[in-house]
Amino acid sequence: MANDRRVVVVTGAAGHLGRAVAAAFAARGDTVVAVDREREALIGVYGDDQAPFVIAPVDLLSQQQVAACMQALLKRLGRIDVLCNLAGGFHMGESVHETADDAWDKMFDINCRTALNTVRAVVPHMVAQAAGKIVNVGAASALKGLARMGPYIASKAALIRITESMALELRGHGINVNCVLPSVIDTPANRSAMPDADPRQWVAADDLAAVICFLASADARALHGAAIPVAGLS
Repeated sequence: MANDRRVVVVTGAAGHLGRAVAAAFAARGDTVVAVDREREALIGVYGDDQAPFVIAPVDLLSQQQVAACMQALLKRLGRIDVLCNLAGGFHMGESVHETADDAWDKMFDINCRTALNTVRAVVPHMVAQAAGKIVNVGAASALKGLARMGPYIASKAALIRITESMALELRGHGINVNCVLPSVIDTPANRSAMPDADPRQWVAADDLAAVICFLASADARALHGAAIPVAGLS
């Protein structure tokens, strides 16, 4: 793998948004490490290590697996320049007082802990190279409470605060940490779940990918701890 390309790690890469983000970085000439749980799903999208993509199946909830995966990538590729934390999930339905512990745990695990495990593994390397870009995917709904969405909103709100804290900690090391706050993303799953909604009011995955690529670019070097709403076309 050529070392003159940026190396971009994208988690949740087998999903609809992950595919759009990976394709956008690849189109810009970057080497993209596609991270997701299932190897078969990654191969189905990206092939088996077919340039410019490198597949990295790993359980993001295992700190040990993530650390080993990132160390192997660093040994193979030499560096990690950009980390995009896309992995996450959604839950709604119960009132806060009716929501079981496992639902709270699941939302914080997949929306926060996955990102925490990747930054634990990647940030020390970025600090050593005095450069790096981290982009997290929050949610526009995390800016205020909504009925029957407590665990999801709380976990995404926590991710925004994590982003802000990391930005203050790392800006002196040449590392930018920011996040995007999309509205409903236009995906096949969301269209199926909300058949009566108008997807023209949603944000296209390609448009959100473009904003993520901007935050990972040199043009965004002055942005630290930004939480950028991405609401789609007017």
